Amino acid sequence: MHLSLKAGERVYINGAVVRVDRKVALELMNDATFLLEGHVLQAEEATTPLRQLYFAAQTMLITPAQAGPARSLYALIEEGILAVTTEPAIREGLAAAQALVEAGRAFEALKLIRGLYATEATLLGPLAPLPEVPPAALVPSARSGQRRRPRPRPALSSDKA
Repeated sequence: MHLSLKAGERVYINGAVVRVDRKVALELMNDATFLLEGHVLQAEEATTPLRQLYFAAQTMLITPAQAGPARSLYALIEEGILAVTTEPAIREGLAAAQALVEAGRAFEALKLIRGLYATEATLLGPLAPLPEVPPAALVPSARSGQRRRPRPRPALSSDKA
């Protein structure tokens, strides 16, 4: 597997965060679990049920020490989504993602879940409330040297005084 990274970019390999200081190409010579920085969802971005599911699957992948709690959270979120939707694309996608997670192929599950975001957005509509962010215990502490600033949440009409 060949990975091309730009200066300052990060890649998560087998739970380790690797940042490069210049443009570099890496060749992984054996089986490794990895995730490119561009596909990493920050905790504050897990604002919908599918994004929360993605975050749980991502945690299994990039923080192996948290795989057990992340797997439990994944199952809980998946169960909640299935309880409230009859949308065939979501239900079929979740079944396929679950099979991939069980087979130890979380990377493919992440890709599949990302592909369901547009369907979810259509179902939730523009005024859907933002759900809670996953528990802080599942947020990997060594994910990066710098943390992103949380995006400001839109003010609700009841917040105005």
